[in-house]
Amino acid sequence: MKADRDKTSLELIDVVVHYGHLQALYGVSMYIRKGEIVAILGPNGAGKSTLVYAIAGILPITKGKIIFNGHPINGLPSEGIVDLGITLIPEGRLLFARMKVLENLELGAFRWRGKRKKIEIKQNLNQIFELFPVLKERKSEMAGTLSGGQQQMIALGRGLMSDPELLLLDEPALGLAPIVIDELMDTLVRLRNERGLTILLSEQNAVAALDIANRVYVMGGGKVVMEGSSEELRSSDVIKETYLGNSVK
Repeated sequence: MKADRDKTSLELIDVVVHYGHLQALYGVSMYIRKGEIVAILGPNGAGKSTLVYAIAGILPITKGKIIFNGHPINGLPSEGIVDLGITLIPEGRLLFARMKVLENLELGAFRWRGKRKKIEIKQNLNQIFELFPVLKERKSEMAGTLSGGQQQMIALGRGLMSDPELLLLDEPALGLAPIVIDELMDTLVRLRNERGLTILLSEQNAVAALDIANRVYVMGGGKVVMEGSSEELRSSDVIKETYLGNSVK
């Protein structure tokens, strides 16, 4: 399906990625409209993480195009892609455990150093504290002492400190309790609805992803094997049997 370029935030066209001599992505094409939550589902080894890391400029693509707001970005360094408004929140959160919560959050504002006044960065930080009040309460504590769910809040808050237009999340629900996953997904919906943030979510938890996504791509073997709206894929027998089990009838 051809994307409506006037409404498209991100478009991938026949993207190929190699790890050395090993091919990881085989001509992946997809698009994300502005203000959408798009989920990428698939098992381990399907190519989900490779895809988001390629978009973020961490992995080079061998072939194809990655277009953001109408301009090719493949070949740009990762810091240049952040400057354009794309932020990745990686799997495992990758926090600095021996640094304070506040210090971890402030690292997310590096994009603006020398460009924004301190007061503007502080305003952004206050917005993060409104979103996650517990982080304000524990801002002086070491990040490694917080729970897994709270550490995911730090990771998300750190990403938001860069004022992204497009947020990439790689397996954000991994290792979290079900109630914490629900809270995380509610936060992503709130960011889409209240801030107009565009979100690309790579996730193995199909139930959680289908609950919030506008559209879904399913990957397998480095390729897109299914795509459609959340409702269409939820009703698919293949998706039910492979990902949802008895959770959807």
